[in-house]
Amino acid sequence: MFARRTAVLFSVSALLFGGTFVAAKTGLAHIPPLFFVAVRFDIGAVVLAAFAVTHLSRAELRPRTMGDVAGILATGVLVIGLTNALLFVGQQYVTSGVAAVIFSLNPILTPVFAGLLLADSRLSGRAVVGMGLGLLGVVLVADPSPSALLGGGLGVPLLFAAAVTSAFGAVAIRRADATLSSTARTVWGVPLAAVLSHALSVGAGESVASLSVPPVALGALLYVGVFSGAVAYLAYFALIDETDATRANLLFYFVPIVSAVGGWALLGETLSMLSVGGFGVIVVGFVLASGLSVDPSRVRQWVVPARFLEDNPTR
Repeated sequence: MFARRTAVLFSVSALLFGGTFVAAKTGLAHIPPLFFVAVRFDIGAVVLAAFAVTHLSRAELRPRTMGDVAGILATGVLVIGLTNALLFVGQQYVTSGVAAVIFSLNPILTPVFAGLLLADSRLSGRAVVGMGLGLLGVVLVADPSPSALLGGGLGVPLLFAAAVTSAFGAVAIRRADATLSSTARTVWGVPLAAVLSHALSVGAGESVASLSVPPVALGALLYVGVFSGAVAYLAYFALIDETDATRANLLFYFVPIVSAVGGWALLGETLSMLSVGGFGVIVVGFVLASGLSVDPSRVRQWVVPARFLEDNPTR
C-alpha cells in the first residue's frame, strides 16, 4: 500500500482533516454550522477554480460518461456536502471527544459498503483486528465519558449519519469507475457541495444578516476553506484512486490524533497519558488493517542511532 506517493497523500489528508476539528471548534462559536460549511466550500471552490484554470485543460474537466457524473455526485453531494453538513451540525450537541469516536466508525463502515457494492473487496482477519484496535485507540485518545456518548441527544445520530454518508460515498466513487481524474472530480465536487450547503442553511432558517465574524473565526474559516476544503480533498480523493476506499479511510483513525495534539498546542486542551497510549494503539491497528509488513531490523535502525549499531554489530 505505502509507496512514497501514497504515504504523502495519506499524511497530508490526515494532517489537514485533523486540523478541521480544531478550526471548527473555534469557528462554530461565532458562525452557524451550515453557513460555516457553505462559506468553507465557497472559499474552496474559488481556490480549486484557480487551480483548474492554471493546471487542467477543458478536456480534462469535461465529464464524458455516466460514471463521470456519478463520481462527481458521490464526491460533491455525499463525501463533501452531506458529510460535512451532518458533521458540523452534530458537533454542536456533543464534545469533540464524542465527535471523534462516532465519526471514526467511518473506517469500519467502509468495508461493509465495499463488500456490498464492490465484487473484489474482502477483509482478512488481520484487517478486522486492526480496525478494532484502531477504534479502541480513538476511544482512548478522545476519552469521552459513557454518559456523553449515550446522552448526546441529536449529536450522536447526526455524527453517525455523517460517518455512514462518508463511507458510502467513498465506496460509491470507486463503484462509479469514472474516467475523470480525482482532481477534476474534486474541482466539480466542492462547488456542488457549496450550493447544497447554502440550500441547507437557508432551509434550516439560519440567520446571518447581523453576523459578526471576529479575526479568530475568519482565520478558522480560511483554514477549513483553503487547506481542509481544497487541498485535503485533492489529496484524499487521489488516495482513494491510488489504493481503495477501505484503506484510504483508515486515515480517519489518525484524525483524532492530529485534533488532540492541535487542541493541546493551540487551544490549551489537556493531553493525558491515556491519550498518548491511544496513539500507539492506533498505530498498531493501522499496521494490521493496512496490511503493512514491518521489518524489525528497519525499526531497530529508526530507534537506535546508526553509530551505536556500527559500534555494536551483535545488537
